[in-house]
Amino acid sequence: MRQEWEPEDLIEVWTLLEEDQEGLRNKSGANRLGFALLLKFFEVEARFPEDAGEIPTPAVSYVAQQVKVPAEEWAAYDWSGRAIKRHRMEIRGAFGFRECSEEDQAQLAEWLAVELCGVELNRDRLAEAVVARCRKDRLEPPAPGQIARLVGKAVSTFEERFCAAAVGRLSAATRSRLDDLIAEDVGADEESAGGGGTFFTELKADPGALGLDSLLAEVNKLQRVRGLQLPPELFADVSEKLVAAWRARAAKEYPSDLRAAAGPVRYTLLSTLCHVRETEITDSLVELFIQLVQKINTRAEKKVEGEFHRELRRVRGKEGILLRLAEAAVAEPGSTVRKVIYPVAGESTLKALAAEAAANEARYRARVRTVLRSSYSNHWRRMLSPLLNALELKCNNTAYRPVMDAIDLLKRYLDQPIAKEGAFFDEAEKIPLGGVVREEWRKAVVDERGRVERIPYELCVLVSLRDALRRREIWVPGANRWRNPEDDLPPDFEDNRDVHYDAIRQPQDPQAFIEALQKRLREALTRFDTALELGTTGGVDIVRRHGEPWIKVSPLGKQEEPENLVALKAEIERRWGTIDLIDILKEAEFATGFTGEFTSVATREAVPKAVLRRRLLLVLFALGTNMGIKRVAVTGKHGESEAVLRRVRHLFVNRTNLRAALVRLVNATFAARDAA
Repeated sequence: MRQEWEPEDLIEVWTLLEEDQEGLRNKSGANRLGFALLLKFFEVEARFPEDAGEIPTPAVSYVAQQVKVPAEEWAAYDWSGRAIKRHRMEIRGAFGFRECSEEDQAQLAEWLAVELCGVELNRDRLAEAVVARCRKDRLEPPAPGQIARLVGKAVSTFEERFCAAAVGRLSAATRSRLDDLIAEDVGADEESAGGGGTFFTELKADPGALGLDSLLAEVNKLQRVRGLQLPPELFADVSEKLVAAWRARAAKEYPSDLRAAAGPVRYTLLSTLCHVRETEITDSLVELFIQLVQKINTRAEKKVEGEFHRELRRVRGKEGILLRLAEAAVAEPGSTVRKVIYPVAGESTLKALAAEAAANEARYRARVRTVLRSSYSNHWRRMLSPLLNALELKCNNTAYRPVMDAIDLLKRYLDQPIAKEGAFFDEAEKIPLGGVVREEWRKAVVDERGRVERIPYELCVLVSLRDALRRREIWVPGANRWRNPEDDLPPDFEDNRDVHYDAIRQPQDPQAFIEALQKRLREALTRFDTALELGTTGGVDIVRRHGEPWIKVSPLGKQEEPENLVALKAEIERRWGTIDLIDILKEAEFATGFTGEFTSVATREAVPKAVLRRRLLLVLFALGTNMGIKRVAVTGKHGESEAVLRRVRHLFVNRTNLRAALVRLVNATFAARDAA
């Protein structure tokens, strides 16, 4: 807990020394100066210094003047004799402190284990907490080395109890399933299989590229994790920070390391990994669903737009052609079309005119619905049953009850095939349409007889579900990002509602909030309208797209580089010349060793560390610069093939490892900066 001494601390020292004249009266020379400095240091730090270097030189000079002893005497002060022991005893007595006994240290370790180790993982902060507790209890804190051992003992005690509590909540069957995760499989060859073959490998891997196969794979992964049957309350009374730390620790272990670990530690590591991964997989499954529904719609619109662009080439000089057609028809009203009209405008031109006239918004939307229905029924519908069976959906808002009722309806019909007789829902069913089916889809969903067709209705339900999930109106139990939004509130929100509203500077009255928001929107729209009239919108304009007005924001032009940045770049280049980014990445690795955070998702890895480090740097450079692995593989004289680099990308580069590497880099950057 070392801190800088402020000038006011030095000014106060003489007052403090005057109060202890009895202690100074029988001391002279180095002992007098040493006693005064120890006295002041203890008053500021609540402990004694380890050596003379801990006391700032200006403080030594100032105190030496006050006690009328040359500052040079400080070097002669004996740090190991009987005098310093007597000085410490007198100072402790003056402040009402006592030495920290072994019993006190045991109590401090127990206090740390019970109160702090579950919520604070940084050992330096735990050591600071020990010093603060000693100051409060009027105890002279132990030496830094003793405090470090005390903290280590407290952490070990806490971990033993944490593991015992976690294992105590696991059934024998669940422990057996966890052991099966890391059971040695002599038939699996991770080197040749590219890292696949075991569920433990799958469990640690991120989802693949956006697509139906990735969604189905995540559903299968989630069901297998749930098959372990971890208790829902396993970590209910444990901080998320602690569970995340154990999950990160488990993710970096190979199965052989976990098999060698003690039973309680092994089961705790595996259960935290599976518990957190179940939440993460649920989140990724929801995100995949949201992106896939968007992708289905976007693909259909792009396909239809492409068809229309190929089919509807805009006819040039359309007004002139129509004028000539009208004049020819009036001049010879009794003649045939082929004789009068075709010479003015050929057959192909007339067809193009007719096609362009027919290409209205209704036809466009109808064609999009047709393409959507076709692609969904032939391909994407395979995700419906696994998705609804894997995700439990909840809603706190009655306004979204129709969507929940529609989902329940779909679940009841999942096992019924869509044949000619099963293309419609039973007419006796109460089918929610309002809040589920948009107006432009009504004709596609409900036929002339009032029957509701299943395929287009399912599409409408999925779109409504996506929108509700994005707004957090519908949530998923077991997820983190997509969990119940009420869980995001502080635990004391209801009791201290006024405090929390004041913190975010919002009124508690919803009507006042709405009126203030409406006022801001009106003012903004008024400013925008005025800017449109004056032509000062800076590239913002109103355009029409598919018959609807859209606000278009043109990209900004290239801006001038700030003068300071230009000067900084010039100075860097003058001092060190041009430095390639790969060299900077390499130097950062040598300084911090961040590639050590990249562990394989496979069950083992036999590549030498030096070779793996080179491959990782090349892969990270390829991804970070957007050059791509293929281009990096064919350039340079590193001797690594594209296949090897892609294998490293697959096995080592994932979200967890990247986050851990970034944490190490950022912490090293902060540590290298001037703390002041």
